[in-house]
Amino acid sequence: MNPILALIIANFIWGAASPVFKFALENIPPFTLAFIRFFGASLLFIPFIKWRELTKITQGDWVRIIIGSAFLGVFVNIFFFFLGLQRTVSINAPVIASSSPILLFILSIIFLKEKPKLNVLLGMIIAFFGVLLIILMPLLSSGINAKDLGKFEGNLFFLIATIGSTISPIIMKKTLNKVSLLLVTFIAFFISSLGFLILMLPEQKTWNINMLNLNGVIGIIFGVFFSSALAYYLYIYGLSKIKVQEVGIFTYIDPVIAVIIAIPLLGEYPNIEFIIGTLLIFLGIFIGENRIHYHPFHRIAKYLR
Repeated sequence: MNPILALIIANFIWGAASPVFKFALENIPPFTLAFIRFFGASLLFIPFIKWRELTKITQGDWVRIIIGSAFLGVFVNIFFFFLGLQRTVSINAPVIASSSPILLFILSIIFLKEKPKLNVLLGMIIAFFGVLLIILMPLLSSGINAKDLGKFEGNLFFLIATIGSTISPIIMKKTLNKVSLLLVTFIAFFISSLGFLILMLPEQKTWNINMLNLNGVIGIIFGVFFSSALAYYLYIYGLSKIKVQEVGIFTYIDPVIAVIIAIPLLGEYPNIEFIIGTLLIFLGIFIGENRIHYHPFHRIAKYLR
């Protein structure tokens, strides 16, 4: 399979994830869905794992996998992603997630004491105002009330989810040089599913499998087979065939697909603040693009170990 096509399909799936999961959460509780999604996907990975690679995992690798991949990359990311979906529009999630280069920029200043080039600084300032506009959008559009505060909180949750997924590969860089991403993903999925299992138990007091309807079924099928197993497999395949620096560009597909899916599925339409904020983010990233794509992850990682 063409690796470019594999990455495009993976990001099409991930772009559809926020509206599809918001649709599913109208029926099934968030942590129940999260447990089924990642536990089910981890089982699907079992036949493809090269188990002898477990001997390559050192104690330090296990720490990085548990903290960097299972906790930050999956648990924190999905915990706040699902909570955000319950509070605000789904189309905000992939746009805010596209701001990860801004977080990398901030990390480079904090941990590397870098003095950024003018184009990078200008680009990140523009992109930052775009993110800020989208996050504050509920408060700017119709004043402050309980509903708008909830949407504002949801946008903040999306930002926290993005922070988790951005820091994760930085911590994991050293381990991924030795252990396959497929094995790491399996371990992360399985361990994080145990955390979601604990959070799922209280939900069973007010929800049970007999209450499952079409919304929930679609969310489970999409989560287990498409958003987790298939998309991650295609991503791993694409990552193994092309340069890592070139993978980031495919994430810009996600917001477009999210809007296309959210309009008919949820009746969510982008407003003027959303459009302006999105344009600012992409403009800012475009201005600093050359620097961002070649950011020295390995140098940041040594400060986080």
